[in-house]
Amino acid sequence: MDTTMLLDTGNTAWLIVATILVLLMTIPGIALFYGGLVRQKNVLSIVMQSLLIVAAVSIIWVAFGYSFVFGTSLVESGSPLGAVIGGFDKVFLRGITLDTLTTGQIPELLFVLFQCMFAVITPALILGSFAERVKFSGFLLFTVLWSILAYIPMAHWVWGGGFLQQMGAIDFAGGTVVHINAGISALIMALMVGKRSDYKAGHPMTPHNVTFVFMGTAFLWLGWFGFNAGSGLCADGLAANAFLVTHLATCVAALTWMAIDWIQNKKPTTVGACTGAVAGLVAITPAAGTVDILGAICIGLLSSLVCFYMVAVVKPRLGYDDTLDAFGVHGIGGIIGSILTGVFATRFISGEGGVEGALYGDWHQLGVQVLATVISIVFSAVMTFVLFKVTDRLVGIRVDKRVEEEGLDIYEHGESAYNR
Repeated sequence: MDTTMLLDTGNTAWLIVATILVLLMTIPGIALFYGGLVRQKNVLSIVMQSLLIVAAVSIIWVAFGYSFVFGTSLVESGSPLGAVIGGFDKVFLRGITLDTLTTGQIPELLFVLFQCMFAVITPALILGSFAERVKFSGFLLFTVLWSILAYIPMAHWVWGGGFLQQMGAIDFAGGTVVHINAGISALIMALMVGKRSDYKAGHPMTPHNVTFVFMGTAFLWLGWFGFNAGSGLCADGLAANAFLVTHLATCVAALTWMAIDWIQNKKPTTVGACTGAVAGLVAITPAAGTVDILGAICIGLLSSLVCFYMVAVVKPRLGYDDTLDAFGVHGIGGIIGSILTGVFATRFISGEGGVEGALYGDWHQLGVQVLATVISIVFSAVMTFVLFKVTDRLVGIRVDKRVEEEGLDIYEHGESAYNR
């Protein structure tokens, strides 16, 4: 990092705000969104898992995660290992001072914390797949291992100079690193943990607090502006465009899901509109730095259509119990967004010498996006399968049937969310 640059106070102030916004996505965003969707007896388990992810993953990130992702020793040395891991030069933030600046002329310490929030929210997204039936100890061990062995390598491959970045894959704010990574892991976890004892395909269990779902969606929508608009690391026109297309895609996706819900089920539901909004947020994430409003509208529309089909048709038909549709929304939304980035990317946004998608004649970029997406899917699936087996062998993952029936809040945490 260049220590001779002058600090840009505008960029620094914006990234401080963006970091706070991304933290709000996990606590309270995910905690409320997922917490409202589960049954009353399990809401505190979701809240506790969300909170502990923030604590545990943040420590891992500062200790060595940041170094493994954004360290430069192996990359700059020309070692083949630099394609898969950054290095050990920034372990415990060694060598990073108050005056060390990075891209955007912001303090590297701030960049560390901004990226920490991405490392935090990614495993939090997986919670929705195994909610209401996993031991807290099993969840905690799996999350720690997954963050180290699944998130950190993928983040380096895409953002830290790894082989996917060298290949030219575009992921502005986390389509592969965050959403495909978490969404595919969510599917594997749902399949391996097994269905809830009282789950019946095609008969979703009633959320215990739809108001929480709305509040969680609102925090996610708000936080996503930091997530996407902050990823350029500057307070500039690119950030403004990312802000705009993020909001527009989300609006289109929410309205599309509501319309399908209204037509098919005769009622426009709050949960449906909220789920559609999240699908749009997910899908626009990898494309926010390269698409214009046309791309945003198309991505919002298509992501909502496909995610609705996965949640309302495919899941009941196949019978797997992805409790809160982490795969159907985040996994599928991430895949759609990653691939469509290769369709709608335009030099009008990416600039002269920037990338263009298939819509504008560059089919090569679409091929790169498809390949990066496939690699992400395979890596996440294999790594999650292995880590599930390891965790289950060491501490166990699934709770006993009686614990599941009575609720995780009382048996796992000795508390109840609602007391008279």
